[in-house]
Amino acid sequence: MTSVKSSAPSSRELYLRLLTFVRPYWKMLALGLLLSAVAGLMEPILPALIKPLIDNGFMPRSDGSVSDSLIQRAPWAVPLLIVGLFVVRGITTFFAGYAMAWVQNRVINDLRQRMFDHLVRLPMSYFEQHPSASLVTRITSDVNNIGNAATTAGVTIVRESLTMVGLLAYLLYLNPLLTAVTLLVAPFIAWVTKIIGNRLRNMSRASQSGLRVMTQALQESILCQKVLKIFGGEQQESRRFARVNDQMRGYGMRTAIAASAGSPLVHVFVSIAIAVVVYLALLQAAQNKATPGDFVSFIVAMLMLLAPLRGLAGVNVPLQKGLAAAESVFELLDIPGEPDPGTVDIVRIRGEVEFREVSFRYPNAERLALSKLDLKMAPGETVALVGASGSGKTTLAGLLPRFHLPTSGSILVDGIPAGEMRLESLRKQIAIVSQETLLFDDTVAANIAYGAKADASQAEIEAAATAANALDFIRALPEGFDTVIGENGNRLSGGQRQRLAIARAILKDAPILILDEATSALDAESERLVQTALDRLMQGRTTLVIAHRLTTIERADRIVVLSHGRKVEEGRHIELLARADGAYARLHSTQKAEENDTHSIPLS
Repeated sequence: MTSVKSSAPSSRELYLRLLTFVRPYWKMLALGLLLSAVAGLMEPILPALIKPLIDNGFMPRSDGSVSDSLIQRAPWAVPLLIVGLFVVRGITTFFAGYAMAWVQNRVINDLRQRMFDHLVRLPMSYFEQHPSASLVTRITSDVNNIGNAATTAGVTIVRESLTMVGLLAYLLYLNPLLTAVTLLVAPFIAWVTKIIGNRLRNMSRASQSGLRVMTQALQESILCQKVLKIFGGEQQESRRFARVNDQMRGYGMRTAIAASAGSPLVHVFVSIAIAVVVYLALLQAAQNKATPGDFVSFIVAMLMLLAPLRGLAGVNVPLQKGLAAAESVFELLDIPGEPDPGTVDIVRIRGEVEFREVSFRYPNAERLALSKLDLKMAPGETVALVGASGSGKTTLAGLLPRFHLPTSGSILVDGIPAGEMRLESLRKQIAIVSQETLLFDDTVAANIAYGAKADASQAEIEAAATAANALDFIRALPEGFDTVIGENGNRLSGGQRQRLAIARAILKDAPILILDEATSALDAESERLVQTALDRLMQGRTTLVIAHRLTTIERADRIVVLSHGRKVEEGRHIELLARADGAYARLHSTQKAEENDTHSIPLS
């Protein structure tokens, strides 16, 4: 279950938590901030040059003579100083940008890895309740916005803030009265920034949510291409995507409006301050309280304040996007992983399994999926679960590897409560082959030798493929075991995919085997090959078979019939058929009638 917070974290809390990911790279961060500070503090030098340049370089003395200053004696010094100033500023700015980009990419890399490592340890219930597109978007898109907030925004804030401090200090030195007038607009600018920041944050949240919905629509359209084409769903999916796409456009426009409104509003307040300053400066000049150099230098410095103000207003966009993304990322990281209170490690079990009065209810479900179910399996025994859809077969099988925890009751493996075993140790004892064959977009060999068996030798891989009746078709592939099979093995047939899954289970050599409708979606020839491979796989293993077609489990040591989460019958195939009014006999009779009806359909 995911934990729900009573309120969203504040910007300060989010940023402080974000900085914990920056901390390992504090030396490079400090270098970038130092260089940014140097670049920012160099800004006031230019207006400071203007005052002596005008007063001593262009303005004659009151007696009409020209000042005998350094500027007059070496006029080449000022241009060289200006060029040197911008060269040094350019170098510091470049290296500051490089340092912060290095930190930013490191932080993004660490966050993505942390999210993925956490993702693969989340409980099955989380994946059942959340679409995969949402998770993909968080890891691929949201993290990029966080990187900008963690580093780029920080550099801009430091550089532009120090530039403003330097310019304001120089303005105070020149004329405290006019500087005080200038500072009167600061509260209004702060108010505008806060209002726009809140708007940007809300729009960023909405955009991220919309992007997840868009990714889901795109993903489903790609994965369901066969259904889309055969049922003529092109227009329906196009309209569905258009709705989400238009929503994203709306979020983008509202974000652009908020972002674009910031600078003009700031400029309006600044222009009012400039107008008042110019008026007061003209009065002071008329009273001979300021020189032309003072006036021009003050105006230039004041106008130069616009650039850092614009920079600080502009940084609000990536900062708020980053903080909204941080909410999403930290929400995922705060979800508790699979509980693993077990402490017992087992190398290999005998294969005895016992369910004792096990009950289970899915979250928000009205009724129990399993109710006080008892079942004991001896080592090497094959037990088949049958029953109508929704009877609890798959739920029971999913409790054994602790994909879910029982609501009540206990599960014992070799007499040890499964909850006392470490998850890794428990799952080493279990292999699964299901109807929905799950393969990776990798080579044939990598799909057979997967996980704990990734370092298996070529001979072991080939032996597993041989036992799974897969060696012949693998050798016929363009690159044999090195052939890449595509997304979920889509370059192979259903029977070939299933045999690869069986080979993977054979190589694992686990003492407990779960077969979940492993042959239900295959044609007759593929089913024969797969069933032969399964017979080899089941030898000597405790096997739990979930079956829909009863003909596939006639040789099971025991058949358990489930109905609405309860065990209603148990016995061998012959024994259960002998009970004419029993649940198994009725299921068997119904399936036979359905098969006969299917076979009787005319083909011409």
